[in-house]
Amino acid sequence: MKLIYVFDAYCGWSHGFSATLGEITSRHPELPVEVVSGGLFTGHRQVPIREFGYIHGANAQIAERTGAEFGEGYERLIADGSFVMDSEAAARGMAALRLAAPGRAAELAVALQRAFYVDGRSLSDAATYRQLAEDAGLDAEAVVTAFEGAETQAQALADFRRCAELGVNGFPTLLALGDGRVTTLARGHATADEVDRRLSASVS
Repeated sequence: MKLIYVFDAYCGWSHGFSATLGEITSRHPELPVEVVSGGLFTGHRQVPIREFGYIHGANAQIAERTGAEFGEGYERLIADGSFVMDSEAAARGMAALRLAAPGRAAELAVALQRAFYVDGRSLSDAATYRQLAEDAGLDAEAVVTAFEGAETQAQALADFRRCAELGVNGFPTLLALGDGRVTTLARGHATADEVDRRLSASVS
């Protein structure tokens, strides 16, 4: 059995799920985690953040329900409303990090979201991935080169297709895959105990 975590790095609810994801992976180190990036802000949705008037209200709700932190760096980044969230760039970055440390994908997904929502770093900026790689003890030069290369662009698009094939249309979604059967463990917010109960039921 393995877990499949489908998220978008620019999704506030995915950021809110970070603590649950961390707890589940620490409780179940035997379960590999496949991390799949969604394409929440692509195409016509790739516009200045001011176009999404619900963001501040949603973030307040996320913080209240999950305890997730929205840092001063993030607030500064989005203050004038001109910042553009580009999910394809974020998916390329996730792919670059995944290539560098496949077994740490869940941990790196959490770090990626923290870089944006706490530190206020653009996920379209190569410097963000250099810093994330250095902080994680990875080869920063290799990660940046991958982020800027064609392979991760192809992987980002493959992630979006994988997301669609899995039937995921909301983020975050945590799935369990075992014996050819896919079980939904969480969609949106869930506690680690709730996920654990569903996980136990899926293998019983």
